[in-house]
Amino acid sequence: MDFSSKLLQSAVDEIAQLPGIGKRTALRLAIFLLRQPEIQSVNLAQAIVDLRSKIKQCNNCFNITDEEICDICQDVKRESKTLCLVQDVRDVMAIESTAEFRGKYHVLGGLISPIEGIGPQDLSIEALVRRVENEKISEIIFALSATPEGDTTSFYIYKKLAEKELQFSTIARGVSIGDELQYADEVTLGRSISNRIPLRY
Repeated sequence: MDFSSKLLQSAVDEIAQLPGIGKRTALRLAIFLLRQPEIQSVNLAQAIVDLRSKIKQCNNCFNITDEEICDICQDVKRESKTLCLVQDVRDVMAIESTAEFRGKYHVLGGLISPIEGIGPQDLSIEALVRRVENEKISEIIFALSATPEGDTTSFYIYKKLAEKELQFSTIARGVSIGDELQYADEVTLGRSISNRIPLRY
């Protein structure tokens, strides 16, 4: 792809590094920004700078926040003795969007994966153990992916906390609402049968 401007080429090269963005899409976005009022590009650039320089990791749960402690951890109306264990901040956002959970979170920052060189020491597991002790947590909800890595991580943490007086639970795994059974994979369908619930109308 030939560029008549090195500045345009530089912008396209940077935009194309974003996930799911190819050179053609990057060029379309760069041209779009050129055609907009200059203030729009300035605001976008400032938002990206602020994103990198001002966002923090919550000192308590490891969620992303603008302050030292995130809003969820500071919310006194939430159930402070129930912790939902998640892989990363996107999972917090997904669960919060349901408005079904009123406890607090602990973000691990990944999953145990020997193949990728990620061990327990690379996650916030020790911080979780300290929270359980210091905050008198009564229930841990495992909301991790239904993958070998997710199961390995859940088992490791369960064994780590097994001697504590805790209730352990996991999110239900089964067929999604609106899905047809013939398209469900065997593991998901099997778990749906095993974890069946009483029928209520």
